[in-house]
Amino acid sequence: MPVTALYAALLAPLFLLLSARTISRRRQEKVAFGDGGDAALLQRIRAHANFAEYVPLALVLLAAAETSGISILVLHAMGLSLVAGRYVHAYGVTRTPHSIRLRVIGMVLTLTAIGLGALACLFAGLRGLF
Repeated sequence: MPVTALYAALLAPLFLLLSARTISRRRQEKVAFGDGGDAALLQRIRAHANFAEYVPLALVLLAAAETSGISILVLHAMGLSLVAGRYVHAYGVTRTPHSIRLRVIGMVLTLTAIGLGALACLFAGLRGLF
């Protein structure tokens, strides 16, 4: 699955960055669990968690579509939308103050990737039935 591997590899550095920012703030504020009432830590936790909430499903859909023989153009449209969406969202949510416009754009791109993936998998599944 080279297409899925490509986009997973492009997303991994962002996940590592969001993780490192959260860990760094936890150490700085000496907070082991939760956010300790620290608004900056909460912001970092949510940026990291948002990535972790959306990216796995999107990559599973991308992988399923790829192994089902969906067009390479559709696969790259999904992957590019996902990567752009996650980077734009992360940038928007980690700014102080955060940018609602960038967050919305990032989520629209992310949900577009998931929607395309779901449709591609549905198409592939139905195609296999007939």
